Order: sequence, then C-alpha cells, then structure tokens
Amino acid sequence: MTEVLLDSGATGLVMSEEFARRHKFKRMKLERLVYVRDVNGTLNYVGPIVNTVEVECYIGYTLASMP
Repeated sequence: MTEVLLDSGATGLVMSEEFARRHKFKRMKLERLVYVRDVNGTLNYVGPIVNTVEVECYIGYTLASMP
C-alpha cells in the first residue's frame, strides 16, 4: 500500500511516469496526447500525458475506483 495526498479541488489527477513504474501500475496508452499548460500558460516542460492508469484507493474504510 502507498499513502498519497489527493487535492480534492484539482481538475485532474496526475502521477509521474517514474512513480507509476516504481509502484507497478499498469499503464495504458491514451488515444490522444493530453498537453498540460502551467499556470503561466506555457506548455509543461515534462511533455504531454501519454498514459492512463486505473487506481483503487481507500478513503477512510471506503474503496473508491479512480479511472
């Protein structure tokens, strides 16, 4: 089990490729790349989002699935 902090006010949830690999998440290629812009409007230097994962997490004692 890995403990994480979720931003409940965020418009999306992301994790780094390294984190996904290290924790052995099954990565699935997106049909279209998702380009991410920083708060100043520039494209994020890391590049677009290319994969998605499905995550099951517990919030208290309740299991929640996050696509």
